[in-house]
Amino acid sequence: MTVPTRDPVAGPLEPDATSAQVIARAEAIAPMLVERQAETEERTYYPEDVHEEFRKAGFYRILVPRRYGGYELGIDTFMRVVLTLTRACPSTGWMYCLGQAHAHAVATLFGKRAQDELLATGEFICPATVVPSGTAERTDGGWVLNGVWSYCSGAPYATHFMGHTLVPSQKGEPPMPMLFVAPRSTWERLDDWGASLGLKGSGSHSIAISDGFVPDHFTLDGHLSRLSVTAGPPGVELHGNPEYGGGPFSVMILEDAVLALGMAQGALDAYEKLMSARTAPFSEGAGRTEDPDYQLWYGEAAAMIATAEAAFFNVVQQWLDACTEGPAAFTKERELRIALICREVVELCWRAVERRLFPTAGSSAVRHGERIERVWRDLSMLHSHAGVAVFLSTIAKREYTKARFGIE
Repeated sequence: MTVPTRDPVAGPLEPDATSAQVIARAEAIAPMLVERQAETEERTYYPEDVHEEFRKAGFYRILVPRRYGGYELGIDTFMRVVLTLTRACPSTGWMYCLGQAHAHAVATLFGKRAQDELLATGEFICPATVVPSGTAERTDGGWVLNGVWSYCSGAPYATHFMGHTLVPSQKGEPPMPMLFVAPRSTWERLDDWGASLGLKGSGSHSIAISDGFVPDHFTLDGHLSRLSVTAGPPGVELHGNPEYGGGPFSVMILEDAVLALGMAQGALDAYEKLMSARTAPFSEGAGRTEDPDYQLWYGEAAAMIATAEAAFFNVVQQWLDACTEGPAAFTKERELRIALICREVVELCWRAVERRLFPTAGSSAVRHGERIERVWRDLSMLHSHAGVAVFLSTIAKREYTKARFGIE
């Protein structure tokens, strides 16, 4: 086997890097991210020096297979790093998560030729969007793409972009979605992010493609959320790792849950400092830690968030167990069951922040730029995200029931 030559400017290659080492690096970086949240929001993405720290720490290699210089440390390690970064700075965690996560989809779904080219440097940062946009014109050996794709979280430092467009189907049938991966040289990042309520620093800029060529082997027929792995995707045989036979759809849903959990943990961290530093209103100067109401509110929020954490890592283990069983285990019913658990994780986190922590923190603690105020804005954005507000809240529940009872 010939391993592709690695980009000499790529981050350091550590063949013996462990999960514990990489997670510890995230924990060491986290305090700095807390201090730089306002700077990240103002820039609309995390700073260049933070990006370089992530490169040195190997964060962009966690899900990349070892044959390409990646660390291949798996979904569990990735989720723990995302959780740590998001707890410190939601925008940074979001931008990192949605940039690195799609290394798993590429290493699972695409053939060897595509992977040899797309993952050749060992580092992979690839935002993805799910709404088909733009146009694709057939040409010799591939497609010429034109259009603008919005909400491309992770775009500022991206090496690639994963998107969807509609292409002609058989005569008389509606157009069908096509998944494509476009290298950085084929697109331009637009300066159009930062006006949203929250996640202002998530690097979710639009990407514009003008006459960009994408070869056939960088495309797949269908939508990422509907591509089945039950027959055995290319990644299982190519890498000999059962995680590259796991469903990318359920990985996408795990991302929503871990981001919500990290945000809620960050809010609880901030609330805990307020508990220790401030007095309770109408208490004749008693500290909040001694006040029965604050004891109740803190305890209820902590319970919700701890329950969400337990459920999240249990469902990650369910995903890993299904990988061990083999790709056939990723039935529609099983993946949707994972989605339903993730929905409950998000809901517990939202309730803890929106109903307990934010309303009782005090008006001075929710001024613009305060940590709890920022988490509330960011978590509000996540909670209103179409994938959470529409799919997880309604569609996934109906689809799971239909799958469970065999209803087409």
